[in-house]
Formats: sequence, C-alpha cells, structure tokens
Amino acid sequence: MNIEYLESEKTKNQKIPMVNQSNEIIVTVVIPTRNRPQIVARGVGTALTQTLQSIEVIVIIDGPDKETVNVLSQIGDPRLRVIELPKNIGPSGARNTGVREAKGTWIAFLDDDDEWLPEKLERQLEVANNSHYNFPVVASRFISQTQKGEFICPRRLPNVSEPLSEYLFVRNSFFKGEGFIQTSTIFVKKELMQKTPLEEKFYRHEDWEWLLRVSAMEGVGVEFVPEPMAIWHSEIGIKRLSNINDWKYSLDWIRSTRDLVTPKAYSSFIATVVSSCASSVGDWKAFFPLLWEAIRWGKPRPIDICLYLSMWLFPQQFRQQLSSILTKKFKTSEPVHTRKVESR
Repeated sequence: MNIEYLESEKTKNQKIPMVNQSNEIIVTVVIPTRNRPQIVARGVGTALTQTLQSIEVIVIIDGPDKETVNVLSQIGDPRLRVIELPKNIGPSGARNTGVREAKGTWIAFLDDDDEWLPEKLERQLEVANNSHYNFPVVASRFISQTQKGEFICPRRLPNVSEPLSEYLFVRNSFFKGEGFIQTSTIFVKKELMQKTPLEEKFYRHEDWEWLLRVSAMEGVGVEFVPEPMAIWHSEIGIKRLSNINDWKYSLDWIRSTRDLVTPKAYSSFIATVVSSCASSVGDWKAFFPLLWEAIRWGKPRPIDICLYLSMWLFPQQFRQQLSSILTKKFKTSEPVHTRKVESR
C-alpha cells in the first residue's frame, strides 16, 4: 500500500508544543475523510486546539483526493499527519489504518463532520487514568446540532450493570436520544484497538458492533464524562453514512450480532431503528415480517409495540417536531459515572 505523508513547508520550523515533558505523544486523534476538504479542516482545527497538546492528529484520506490534501497542507501545525490511501477501503478500514500508524498510547476518533470542545481530550484522559479497568472505553455526552435547535445527548447515562446493548437500543420513552454513544466521543487505548480492530465488512453500525464486542472482554469497562464534549452536526447537504436509509442492511446487521445483544435489545432495535427506516420509504410489505422478527427472536415490551406502531402511523417529520418541542434545551447535572457496562 502506497502511503503518502504530507506536511506544509511553512510548518517545518514552527514551534508548537507537540509532546509532554517525557517526550511522548499521549493521544492520537484519528479522522477518516474523503472529498470533504472544508468540513474536515473544521474538525481538524478543533482537534489541534485542545487543551491537551501532547497529541498527534492523523487524517486518513480514504482514496485519492487531491483537493483535501491541498487544503490540509495549509494547516500550520506539525502535529498533523495526513495519509492518503491509494483506494477507498471504507470508514472502518480507514480508522484501523490510523490506529496502526498511531504513536499515542490512547486513540480518540473524530468523524470529519463533527467538532470537539477544547477540554474534550483532557477530561477523557483524566477519567481514563483514574479508571480501575485495564481498558476503559471513555465516552461523553455531545451537542446535537439540527435545524430545529441544539440538544444534549444522550439524555441519560448507563445504569449500574445495565447491558450495553440495552443502553444503546432499548427506549423507555417515545423519543430517541435516550441512550447513545457517538463515534466522535470514543476514547480508548491503542492496545485494545490493536487486539480488537473495527470490523471492516460493516459500512454502518460498525461502532456499535465494536462496542458490543469489546464490552464482553475481561478488563473492559465503559465510562462517561457527563458533560457534552463534542458537537454532532445534522445538516442538509452533508452526506453521512448513518443517514443512509437501508432498512434491509440494518436488519441483516442486527441478525449478525444477535449473540451480542439481549432479546429485549433485539426487539427494540427492530421496533425503532429498522422499522423507522422501512416506514420512511413506505415499504408496508415489511410491516408484519418485522413485527414477527421482533416477537420471534426478541422480547418486546408494550412500549416497543407502541413505538413500532408509531413509526408506521406517524410521519417522521411529525415525530421529530414533537421530540424537538419536548426535549429542547435539555440539561443535566449528573456526576461522572464510572461503571462496568455488560455486553448483553
């Protein structure tokens, strides 16, 4: 594989703190991107202005993309490394490449269209260093920016010994955003990523699959910085893989990971994620098969059945407007939670 390392000529003699007093890079930030030069430059800027300066930022350009190379070469900071891959390998493959090239002890993922608040890495490193787990996976809340306003997600943190699959997928209200771990908030040891890399066959839900898989390992625990430390953009004109409406893919994905989730989580995923995608494209032929899937292989609760029906009976725009009214300007005062989150 031909890997091209790029650095702007004007940065070679610039004095910017790169490492700590022991001459170590503590954190490697990994950002996959392709064909979005201005957007990724914004994200890179928020990584390079972190209060924790003992970092490096690796941008993996997922396939030939000279425009992005040119834009990033203008950033005057020697902590930035740019790797242009000779062909497109997908987001998981790009992130795995970044992990292999990382010099830091810790890895922090950042999607190219997201941003970080200045203290994000410092706060997560503090939680990680105080953790009693050998391999803590530290997440945080984030600010979701939409056309209807800003919202703090997730609305709650995991309960003690709550299965991770249920935290991610089981809803106890009619509005999404209750439990969530967003990729741009994941902070983890490089050693763990090397042992259990992202599964490259998935182009969506790969972060969920990885979280479910590693949480079953000995010495791994999921912890949270309770304040929002990242900004997630949901903007028209920005194409995100997470927004691609392919309910059959999501159904195949949850079937392939059924051994990693509880029956309750399985039925909830069908009732919300899969059914929402199917209903939004008007595929009514899927109504009874998906309901049977949730009942046969899952353990649906009354609220799951109600959620399932609401996905089909009420337009997505109506649900989003109602959710915006009821959850706008949500704030939290919960303390930092340090807890083991189980895999099932």
